[in-house]
Amino acid sequence: MIAGMTDPSLRRAAGSLFGLAYGDALGKPTEFLTVAEIVRRYGPAGPRELTGDPALVTDDTQMALAVGWALHEAQRLTPETVEPLLRRRFVAWSVSPDNDRAPGVTCLRACAELARGTRWQHAAVIGSKGCGANMRVTPVGLLDVDLDTLAGLAQLQAGLTHGHPTGLAASELTAYAVRLLRDGAEPAEVPALLAERAREQRETYREEWLGDLWQVARAASPETFIAAGWDECLAILDRLRAALAGPDDGGDPCRHTGEGWIAEEALATALYCAIRHADDPVAALARGATTTGDSDSIAALAGAFVGAALGTPAWPADWATRIEYADQLFTLSTLPTRHPLTGPPLG
Repeated sequence: MIAGMTDPSLRRAAGSLFGLAYGDALGKPTEFLTVAEIVRRYGPAGPRELTGDPALVTDDTQMALAVGWALHEAQRLTPETVEPLLRRRFVAWSVSPDNDRAPGVTCLRACAELARGTRWQHAAVIGSKGCGANMRVTPVGLLDVDLDTLAGLAQLQAGLTHGHPTGLAASELTAYAVRLLRDGAEPAEVPALLAERAREQRETYREEWLGDLWQVARAASPETFIAAGWDECLAILDRLRAALAGPDDGGDPCRHTGEGWIAEEALATALYCAIRHADDPVAALARGATTTGDSDSIAALAGAFVGAALGTPAWPADWATRIEYADQLFTLSTLPTRHPLTGPPLG
């Protein structure tokens, strides 16, 4: 547990944000290795110890911090207020000397357009549904806001870089999963709850938040545009439920729910790890890091999910002082209730 943190809601917020960073750090050195190579290096249990001083993270955590700080700076959680703050934070990340962690091409391309002042609907890479859309959305899931605001924020932060409807839908579902777990849902219940949400929202196009993105994408209608994303999310959730219905062979979770390079697969594969190892949080991270796919993103989201469910007691006590950006993670997770990360939106 992080010293001095006794409030349950703060413990869960910190558990989720730190969990994301811990998974990111464990998956960073394994991202481009085969499972056989990972096992040779770390043993069959995978990486379970932070290394380095500090233990370095990737662009996953860096961009999650960018989202978190943009939300903290917002006087009102509206698209008009939040979009320029996200833009500024994303552009600052893109030109930072610390942006040397194999960042995604989509994010870099979109940020270059955002830096030029391009309207975000045109800056976004319309055809991309990479996991960069939802690897950074955890701070949205920790907000005490209504579900419409959560959905709008999750989709907006995704849409600034990834314009594909599946990236938008998967980002909303990722934030919603964090919310459910933070509020006490059992991990095993989450896939069905996400599928219910996906069916309910299938033709809901959030024009207030997305503007004319559907027209930029040359879709037939806003409803058909967004429905395509929800349908792909429902398909991956079906695969997740089928995988969880059978016994766990301990192998690469990517065989069941995909390698995680794209948003809906990152969500599903991370949930698979979190649910299979709900009683052993570090094992959830290690399982996510021992994959043929986007190991850092899978492990990061698994950490965000488990941490939201269990709070800071989920993690080894000494990790909080050894992870990169520990000061920012701590600050964002312990803001007073007047700030949106731990209380109602301002204004």
